[in-house]
Amino acid sequence: MQALEGLTVVAVEQAVAAPFATSRLADAGARVVKVERPEGDFARGYDDAANGEASYFVWLNRGKESVVVDLATDAGRARLEELIAGADVLVQNLKPGALERMGLGPDRLRTEYPRLVLCSISGYGEDGPMAQRKAYDLLIQAESGLASITGGPDGPARVGVSVVDIATGATAHAAILEALIRRGVTGEGADIRISMFDVMADWLTVPLLNHEAGYTPQRMGLAHPSIAPYGVFDCTCGGQILISIQSDREWRVLCGHLLARPEMAEDARFATNVARVRHRAETDAAVAEGFASHTVQEAEAILDAAGIAFARVNDMAGLAAHPHLRRVTVDTACGPVRYPAPAAVFDGAPRGLGPVPGLGQHGSGRDG
Repeated sequence: MQALEGLTVVAVEQAVAAPFATSRLADAGARVVKVERPEGDFARGYDDAANGEASYFVWLNRGKESVVVDLATDAGRARLEELIAGADVLVQNLKPGALERMGLGPDRLRTEYPRLVLCSISGYGEDGPMAQRKAYDLLIQAESGLASITGGPDGPARVGVSVVDIATGATAHAAILEALIRRGVTGEGADIRISMFDVMADWLTVPLLNHEAGYTPQRMGLAHPSIAPYGVFDCTCGGQILISIQSDREWRVLCGHLLARPEMAEDARFATNVARVRHRAETDAAVAEGFASHTVQEAEAILDAAGIAFARVNDMAGLAAHPHLRRVTVDTACGPVRYPAPAAVFDGAPRGLGPVPGLGQHGSGRDG
């Protein structure tokens, strides 16, 4: 039996953040009823990279049921309440205030369905000066300041995945599970409100505190603002390796093995991480010289033997062929799609992931 088997989740959702959360609930055995507008979740049209279907939609909607409901009609709103009445969890990312305008505001839902766990996801929360502003992933990356510390010296950059949406979905997932645990003890539901901006502000605590202490983070590409050496170095064959030196002990090992310059470990300019950061250019130059005398294969062998953390700088082709990549196969209307497996592995309890639903495959507001 899976952890959430027997629970019903109603998801009035589209795009990425809310579907991320509910896909994880479906993976754990919950019945997830995805309520879609007549034209469908707009993420269905993002691309056609997954056998003709959208990659985001195929990734985030496995194992769900699709029910088409026109929430602009009285019949549609009545159908939604029927679904909510039989649900344990309601996840929604409608515009703030939309549920209230439909007569299904949190106060009423908490009164009539006291065991219901309601999770509302928005861009900037339910109140405040920007509560009504539209918000999408890249907009929050910019507004929160994340883009200002991403990329290289030439300018701000977008994180290469929809990190705000994914972080928000993961936060919602954790909060829902917490509320379900609490309900198991008290019998009471919950009203959870999560904003994308709040999630990113939380994640940006360290750079914010550094800024307020007078150490505003700078964009450094594949380098670390407070650790050295921690970055990418070129090997003689043209390949690149990213190393991470986390302690002064590791620095001494690196100096004695890869750099063949053990005296650097005793030099006051490089003996401690604080000193190495102050003399980053000289530190990195010495490390670069060491890597430039080895091929990638030689450098990897030395680093492995020395217990130094490192990684190749891969691209998507590298990930596709990576020996550690675990994949799952999910059925769709256009045929099976193989993509990375969920990260959590339950030993002795392999999961079967449900198919991706077609629009309205499991009913509509008229026929249920």
